[in-house]
Amino acid sequence: MSATADRCILSVHAHPDDEASKGAATVSRYVAEGVRSVLVTCTGGEEGEILNPAMDRDDVREQLHAYRMSELGRSVEIIGYHELVLLGYRDSGMPGSPANEHPNCFAQAPLDEAVGRLVAAIREHRPQVILTYGDDQEGYPHPDHLRVHEITVLAFDQAGDPAAYPELGEPWQPSKLYYNVWSMVRMEATFARMEALGLELPPFVEEFRSRRPPQEHRITTTIDLGDHVAKRRLALLAHRTQVDPAHPMWFGLPEEEADRIHPFEEYTLARSLVDSELPETDLFAGIVSATE
Repeated sequence: MSATADRCILSVHAHPDDEASKGAATVSRYVAEGVRSVLVTCTGGEEGEILNPAMDRDDVREQLHAYRMSELGRSVEIIGYHELVLLGYRDSGMPGSPANEHPNCFAQAPLDEAVGRLVAAIREHRPQVILTYGDDQEGYPHPDHLRVHEITVLAFDQAGDPAAYPELGEPWQPSKLYYNVWSMVRMEATFARMEALGLELPPFVEEFRSRRPPQEHRITTTIDLGDHVAKRRLALLAHRTQVDPAHPMWFGLPEEEADRIHPFEEYTLARSLVDSELPETDLFAGIVSATE
């Protein structure tokens, strides 16, 4: 299906594979409805651990960046993104690691420079809706995820400001900014179904629960994924270095069971320049199409 000329959704993610674990099926649904979609990936994922035993080889470790770029391309194809924008920064690794001090890493980049690169992408692609990470990242405070939130919030306003980065193209003001919400309802339903089927729960369930405090109270917008729910699983599996297809947490249920457990993805509406009634079931609620 060709994308409509006037509707665009832009997702901002830290590493290759983040686009698969957060919002993949939502984007796939909107692409099928004719919405143009753009993925911004800020780093190359150079510091990612190889979590799939089948890919834990010397040749993969020596060319991890190349592998991750190839995996990202496959995931983009599965989800249906029309454009991929690479901001060009190096993976920052975790706090205290040598990677976190690398001069080319995302965390060390001058803030104005990083915001400018995102502003340029927003002005070029002119999205009405932007998806990114929330302000509360207690469950996984990765420096690159924190920086993604920081630059996206700033770029949302500065992309529309004629006085900001005048050299980066005509101003464009997005209408709505959403934060991805990690659904503990989905995970608890998964664990309950595993128990009902007599499957053994992963040994680290309690650790996972403690790391991922529920954020359901922040949900403003719920997207029904329909037939696109499987895309989040398929896109994740495309990242073969990062995902063990036998991992009991993510793939412990049979596919048909997993895909119907919680066929929704949830968001927090963080900023809106249009009127829409909450709770929402459409990211474009309140946005008037140019053809309407």
